[in-house]
Amino acid sequence: MRFAKLCTGLTVNVILLACLTIQAADRPNILWITSEDNGISWVGCYGGRNARTPNIDQLASEGFRYTHCFDNAAVCAPTRSTWITGHYAISLGTQPMRSRYAIPHDRVPYYPDLLKAAGYQAFNGGKTDYNIGSRDDKDCWLVDGKIPKQQPGRKLFQIRNIGDSHESNAFPQKRGVNVKVKTDPAKMILHSYHPDLPAMRLTYATYVDGVERMDAKIGQVLADLKKDGLEEDTIVVYCSDHGGVLPRSKRFLYSSGIHCPLIVRIPEKWKHWWPAEKPGMTVDRIVSFVDMPKTFLSLARAEVPDSYQGQIFLGDGIEEAPKYHLSFRERADECSDNVRGMRDHRYAYIKNYMSWTPNGQRLNYMWTMAGTRAWEQHYLAGKCNDITGRFFQPRSSEEFYDTEADFDNINNLVDDPQHQAKIAELKSAMRKKQLELFDSGMLPEGMRVRRAKANHITIYEMVRDRKLYPLGEYLDLSDMALTRDPANLNQLVASMKDHDEGIRYWAICGLFLLEDKAEPAIATIDQALDDDCPEVQMMAAWAMERLGHEAKAATTFEKVKRKPEHDKPLLSSIYRWKDARYPGDQNTWITNWKILGPFQNGDWNKHNRFEEALAPESDGKWAVLKKGVMPEEIDVEQQLGKLDNCSAFDQTTLVSTIDQEVVIKAACDDWVSVIVNGEFVAHGRSVTSTIKLKKGENQLLMKLIEKGGGWKFHCRITKNRRAVEGLSQVAK
Repeated sequence: MRFAKLCTGLTVNVILLACLTIQAADRPNILWITSEDNGISWVGCYGGRNARTPNIDQLASEGFRYTHCFDNAAVCAPTRSTWITGHYAISLGTQPMRSRYAIPHDRVPYYPDLLKAAGYQAFNGGKTDYNIGSRDDKDCWLVDGKIPKQQPGRKLFQIRNIGDSHESNAFPQKRGVNVKVKTDPAKMILHSYHPDLPAMRLTYATYVDGVERMDAKIGQVLADLKKDGLEEDTIVVYCSDHGGVLPRSKRFLYSSGIHCPLIVRIPEKWKHWWPAEKPGMTVDRIVSFVDMPKTFLSLARAEVPDSYQGQIFLGDGIEEAPKYHLSFRERADECSDNVRGMRDHRYAYIKNYMSWTPNGQRLNYMWTMAGTRAWEQHYLAGKCNDITGRFFQPRSSEEFYDTEADFDNINNLVDDPQHQAKIAELKSAMRKKQLELFDSGMLPEGMRVRRAKANHITIYEMVRDRKLYPLGEYLDLSDMALTRDPANLNQLVASMKDHDEGIRYWAICGLFLLEDKAEPAIATIDQALDDDCPEVQMMAAWAMERLGHEAKAATTFEKVKRKPEHDKPLLSSIYRWKDARYPGDQNTWITNWKILGPFQNGDWNKHNRFEEALAPESDGKWAVLKKGVMPEEIDVEQQLGKLDNCSAFDQTTLVSTIDQEVVIKAACDDWVSVIVNGEFVAHGRSVTSTIKLKKGENQLLMKLIEKGGGWKFHCRITKNRRAVEGLSQVAK
């Protein structure tokens, strides 16, 4: 009897193994090759004119080239958040770059776990960067940089990520070493929104070298697949992780930022899955990146969760092609923003929820490219035209482009009468999709984090509770705000009394966008300076500053800084936006200084703490500040050396042609105190105050305190946010 039971058990195991082997034989291996930061403009078979990509082009001739594949997020971490979960990142709350907010993993499974449950070996030979908290990124993978050996009875799913086309490969230096460029900069063909500058051409050429290295590595991966005897059993999928990489592509919802290559090679044995008649042909179906996890699971005959939000675009389970593609942009590194895009095969509609933000707000990583810095200097010198200068200017609330006639998206047709029906169609589709996905971006990042925390739930859960997140109301009011219509003034003022800080936030944004037409609501804006919500305070302070009440605004900004849970990226972004540079603003910077120091005195809050600078014996000790001087920043360390926990004094003479009120804005890495004509003005890490200048000479004295955080400062004088006419400066 015991022998019979043993035989029976062995028989069952043999049958199960046989079934598994038969099932595995009927399913493909899947090799997913991803490259970083290159849109279709950098790939030869898509019409790219700068880089040579023979290996990708060969893959396209052996497979199927999708002509309308789009990323959802335009930057890496939110894109990969979308990929690993099969959910739009805005539906999870993981769309801000490098945020790693938690999600309920019991409700949002990762697709590699489902592949493994279906008998696949799931390997990731490259990048994870999923931007999701509460689980280690590598937990769901076997991590191996090479194509692994296939285990008997199991199929392979393997990711190979190629990083040579990453943005960092467009930098003039990599790991401190000057990059040697092989490509001829003179042969580069520039996007129409880039000025033709030597540094821009060099940046293009530097990046082309990276793209061509990437292509060579893809060729090696495919050669290894063939060498290992896996080519005829493996579906190969190639795409980039978003567009890029030069400024105004990666991170942005224009065609150069989201239109990505997608090529699929399917062996003969699965020709019934071919999306066109034969290899080498194109497929014009719209594919969104969110479609990929669902498609991989379907091809592997694994469980496809009902919650997954994409559309299966290949295989037996293929679903109806989507009519539209949704994309989104929010905080990228230190720069806050909020944009949504909806497009079809040809037309693209973009809504800028922070339309006061220029695309070209200074993002440190993007500014590492020599071309970006040269572009900015070209703009500040007043040499850009309407197209190349637009990058650095505030945006319109809405944009609309014919992407076939205008791939660069430079001709905004949003006011063109002949396109109003299509614009209305895409706007309606966008709103419907935002509601369907529980778009979490209709509150500022800090506000939604606080709200989820206060209710002991994730952002994912919070946005699905209508009492906590009335999305329809936020969409309605944000649309009203973005119209910039003075007829809405009374409704915006009434909304400032709402108990929901999200409603008040969109109301103050609407008042801000009215600019001087919001003057009748000045009392409401003034009251908002003391709102319980720091994001409302921030926007109210900026509105007050633009209406001429700069000292009140500065006081409010300082109060917001002291609130422990304010939206720090948003506040620092507002400082960048409101102090954005423009052609001619070099005349606002104070660069002629005498310097005295260093001293051990680190006190800042009283007039008598300036005694070293005001003492009679100090007169002969002042030196002209010559080192570390740039218009927008002065580095005291270059003049005095690297020191900690000390202070120095800077002094200049401002010569005014009339008696007048002006605004002084000063900031230091650690602390600055300001005296004008012997009167104490203000102190802080940054200072914005209205001061009175008399006709003739005026003495400006600043104490700069260094506590280990650096010793850089800047100071500018403006009137009506522009240079003060006739004002001169001299260090004497």
